[in-house]
Amino acid sequence: MEEKCNLCGFRCNVNREEKLGVCKCGVLPKLALVSVHNWEEPCISGTKGSGTVFFSGCNFSCIFCQNYEISQERYGEEVSIERLAEIFIEQQEKGVHNINLVSPTPYAKVIAEALKIAKNNGLTIPVVYNTNGYDSVETIKMLDGLIDIYLPDLKYYDDEVALKYSKIPHYFETAKEAVLEMQRQVGKAQFDENGIIKKGLIIRHLIIPGNVLQTRKVLEWIKEKLPKDVYISIMAQYFPTYKAKEDDLINRKITKKEYEIVLDLIQNFENGYVQELRGTRRRICSKI
Repeated sequence: MEEKCNLCGFRCNVNREEKLGVCKCGVLPKLALVSVHNWEEPCISGTKGSGTVFFSGCNFSCIFCQNYEISQERYGEEVSIERLAEIFIEQQEKGVHNINLVSPTPYAKVIAEALKIAKNNGLTIPVVYNTNGYDSVETIKMLDGLIDIYLPDLKYYDDEVALKYSKIPHYFETAKEAVLEMQRQVGKAQFDENGIIKKGLIIRHLIIPGNVLQTRKVLEWIKEKLPKDVYISIMAQYFPTYKAKEDDLINRKITKKEYEIVLDLIQNFENGYVQELRGTRRRICSKI
């Protein structure tokens, strides 16, 4: 670990061997769950599942987090870099389509080292970087050549909303630079003969109650700044949990009207997925 940690937008500049930053994560990777996940986007989970490695801790403090025991209470177990590399190989041996790194940002540097070890020891399936998007652009550049599929969330556009719900400063300014670098690295999405993604970028966005304007602004930016064939994934799975019940605006699920507004907004996109209100993703359009 570098003496000054700048892996995410907080740029805490701390030596994590001596002091913890905002994410409260130490140097060694801490894992909450290793599993085969069948409910990611269809081109990621496919028929064999995605080899999920769920990291503990997070640089966000979302008041509506569905996994707050992992992200904010930091449930999990530390492993060595060598053991993490072994886990990647073990996931591959289960026959999954890919290795899915969930909430990897606080450990990006040690993950990079583990990936190098695993690739030298026979890891050949694609690697998915499943992030909230608050990665420094330097972190994404460091991962160039190690990550095949970037799966960032673009959650907010306006700073005041990001601060209110996730305690994140300058979120969009940071995330947009990271996403542009991701796009530069992987280019146009590539798929195998079965429709499983091998390389590319899929941008996720969660619809938050009372915040359809954030969705509109995020989608307008994607449309303006990224190629027209970029893949998006609209998530409608929000439900009030954790501290969301303390906020009247988001202490509910999204309404049918909010959902239909977003459906209208995505009509000009060529590729991607949108969750139905009951939670199952379907294609935005037939082209993939």
